[in-house]
Amino acid sequence: MPNKWVATVLLASMFVLSGCATPMNYVATGGSRSDGTVKLSYQFGGFQKPVVDAQQGIDLARSKCAAWGYTGAEPFGGEVRNCTAYNQYGCVQFLVTAEYQCLGGPSK
Repeated sequence: MPNKWVATVLLASMFVLSGCATPMNYVATGGSRSDGTVKLSYQFGGFQKPVVDAQQGIDLARSKCAAWGYTGAEPFGGEVRNCTAYNQYGCVQFLVTAEYQCLGGPSK
């Protein structure tokens, strides 16, 4: 019986430590109309495995650019990941930011 208990605890520990796939949405966190750039970010915890919908980011960036009079947006490529909270075991929260370029000149 003790072996069954140990196996159950080990299995549960592996599940917890492996993290859970968690859907994340971008939110606008910065940008510049004159530069034609938009910054979008999402946060996640150390045990989460973020699943991000790239199209949601492009749609949000296009919306923000359109508000400034641009006709579209595309990602620069890549993301910047920063640790925003630590504990004795390391980083427990991350902020991920992607930058997008607005396309088409702004209307005056």
